[in-house]
Amino acid sequence: MRRSDSENSFVSIPEDGPVKDYRDYRVRKSGLIATVNWSHVIGTYLPTMFIVGIGVLFAQIVHQVVTDLSSKVEHKANPGEIDFGIETVTAVVLGVREIFVNLVGSYVLMPLRSGEGGILSPYVKTTALFLVVIGVIVTNDKPTYMLSFSTFKAPDSWKVSHAEIMQMMKNQNCFTDESLEFMSRLLERSGTGQSTAWPPGIVQCLKGKETDRSIEASRKEAETVIFDIVESALRKARLHPRDVDVLVINCSLFSPTPSLCAMVISKFGMRQDIQSFNLSGMGCGASLISVGLAKDLLQRRRFRGGKALVVSTEIITPNLYRGNERGFLLQNTLFRCGGAAIVLSNSWSDGRRAWYKLLHTVRVQSNSEEAYNCVYEAQDSDQNRGVRLSKEIVKVAGKCMEMNMTTIGPYVLPLSEQIPVVTTLALRFVIKVIGKLLIMNGQEKLASRLPNKKHYVPDFKRGIDHFCIHAGGRAVIDGIEKNMKLELFHTEPSRMALLNYGNTSSSSIWYEMEYIMEQQKTNPLKKGHRIMQVAFGSGFKCTSGVWLKL
Repeated sequence: MRRSDSENSFVSIPEDGPVKDYRDYRVRKSGLIATVNWSHVIGTYLPTMFIVGIGVLFAQIVHQVVTDLSSKVEHKANPGEIDFGIETVTAVVLGVREIFVNLVGSYVLMPLRSGEGGILSPYVKTTALFLVVIGVIVTNDKPTYMLSFSTFKAPDSWKVSHAEIMQMMKNQNCFTDESLEFMSRLLERSGTGQSTAWPPGIVQCLKGKETDRSIEASRKEAETVIFDIVESALRKARLHPRDVDVLVINCSLFSPTPSLCAMVISKFGMRQDIQSFNLSGMGCGASLISVGLAKDLLQRRRFRGGKALVVSTEIITPNLYRGNERGFLLQNTLFRCGGAAIVLSNSWSDGRRAWYKLLHTVRVQSNSEEAYNCVYEAQDSDQNRGVRLSKEIVKVAGKCMEMNMTTIGPYVLPLSEQIPVVTTLALRFVIKVIGKLLIMNGQEKLASRLPNKKHYVPDFKRGIDHFCIHAGGRAVIDGIEKNMKLELFHTEPSRMALLNYGNTSSSSIWYEMEYIMEQQKTNPLKKGHRIMQVAFGSGFKCTSGVWLKL
């Protein structure tokens, strides 16, 4: 069963007008000038700048020594000229050596004791100060680079069609006819394709064997997925496992002891002083949370760069729901096996070979009781464990995403989109104040006639070239496409990832980025493009990240 490729006709043409091309959303570079992080730009060219700066500094010191010698040599025929013989060259070398040996004592202690200016000329001091300032700026705000990433491609023995999925459900001998019919309808409308992966412990029931949901089968699935993507990501990044300084693994519903981090460290023989973190219960938005954590940990390594490995996956084997309550049944039809491993670095020397640079990450957490309960792991009335999805999840996700986009907007939108937002907010505030004043003065009728200024919805397509929307389901993608007014080619990666791989939880956004890199023809990826990843998680949270193609 083959995967589907990029096709212009994958989704239908909208009724409100013709399909737009990606060229319709070009923005002049000057319009994005306010979103540039100049310390990161300086960091990209840091190797060249430091090599040139050190060369200039050394040349200035040599020039200072030569100038001092020329003023002391009295046997020359023409003052100011030096015959570069062996004696003179030796004197220059000794002079340079003396400057470097006595630099600390002469430049730091002598001015304090005698008030003199030290042994360096003003030009040398200026160059040295310039190098120090550049170094401080870059070390205080180091960019985070993505050296590589890899996604899990399941073997053919794991792949099943819709009919085979329904047969697996029947073979569990626990679902009623109503539940089977309900799951069949969900499967047809899910947007998933006919070649998505289920773990071998469950697929084996198609061959007459009993379903294996044991801890051993769960570990086997985890080892197969995680070992494959870690090995592939490290190979693409040309890194040895012992080069990794930080390891972060997120898996929401399977958290064994020893941890998945310990499993990877043991398998690949990583260093004993590696910083490892195992995140669970974070839902489908955990991957960008892991990336943000790895970024913060790398920033602590201020004076020497580090490498981080992030692994995002979800283990399906122990999480098959075997009850008949409809709120729990969706997980059986939507989630599939998958995983992604990402290699990050904050070393300026890796900037030239990196695939992407991380521009921003934003995480917004809802704190209402409704949001907390909309994705909830629990037991049904028959004590069957599963994840219950509330009917309010669409509304909660919409509010959470609105807060996230409001937070990240100023960092990625051009001024042409930010100014209308600020203007609209100011007008709404003024109209509100005027209305209150009129009501206080008994002018209710006049207050009711005041215009109702709508919120200005910024066009993120003016600042973002590609979108990786979490493939949580066809309804999720449709809703975000409508609310953000995205074009068909913007949501194509999400729909194709859902079709080819299903909802792989936190790793779905990496299947989408891979599709943009390797397959999409309707909006080809180019150097300098910005990619936004958006994901949702239990709790409820919305995470987003923006990458720059290098």
